Amino acid sequence: MGEQPWDYSEYITVAEGVFWVGFADKNAGLHCNPYLVVDGDEAVLLDSGSRNDFSTVMLKIMRTGTNPQNIRRLIYHHYDPDLCGNIPHMEALIDSPELKIISHYENNIFINYYSTTSPKQCIEQLGFQYTFQSGRALRFIRTPYAHSPGTFVTYDPKTKVLFSSDLFGSYDSHWSLYTQITQECENCPTADVCPASGQPCQMRGILNFHRRIMTSRQALQYALDRVEELDIAQIAPQHGGILHTPEAQRAVIRQLRRLEKVGIDNFLEEQTK
Repeated sequence: MGEQPWDYSEYITVAEGVFWVGFADKNAGLHCNPYLVVDGDEAVLLDSGSRNDFSTVMLKIMRTGTNPQNIRRLIYHHYDPDLCGNIPHMEALIDSPELKIISHYENNIFINYYSTTSPKQCIEQLGFQYTFQSGRALRFIRTPYAHSPGTFVTYDPKTKVLFSSDLFGSYDSHWSLYTQITQECENCPTADVCPASGQPCQMRGILNFHRRIMTSRQALQYALDRVEELDIAQIAPQHGGILHTPEAQRAVIRQLRRLEKVGIDNFLEEQTK
């Protein structure tokens, strides 16, 4: 899957009824990945993206055959502008009285500054899930301080896709929607160039991203504990590439488990040098 010549100007089907509707910029180090989940006549959009990406994201949504007015919920895993910047545009085009925004109440405090129109729902008040009319449910799992107090991840039991937000994300100018990470990456020391393939090391971008974005090693380990409790087919982060094989998922988790000097510890060590 990861070696296919994807056309990033179009939406990409990640799983049954799950679509990547993001904007690909080869000159950017930080790639943002909005995802659309469609179930019958209902749709949910996760981390819709920045203001500048709105036209691209909405065009891809419509190309999936989805009527914008069928988007019932906008889910935001935290409140950063790369996720939430286009909320006003989304609300204006969807223009539906049924539209609501789902996040954690810690995030909704700040999301209200993007939007005063749509009602905000807290994942805890929803019993940590959103249920479609068909009975299909998306589960919400808290991963606090990875990287903000209200951060969580969303799991789709039907497709076994985990929408992981910043967790498993990457800052990497050598981006592809599906990572090229293999079993050999699990114990390989990271370098600029992979010694096996001769290509830029994607693990390096993931580890550096987590070292700077996550608040602490303890918060990162807690989030990984929650992830390993799930039966996962694909991990779809909001930044970087999708981990679409068990080998890639295991390799990244093991590397992150060993990661030291995360967040504040990384900062304090830099200050002593």
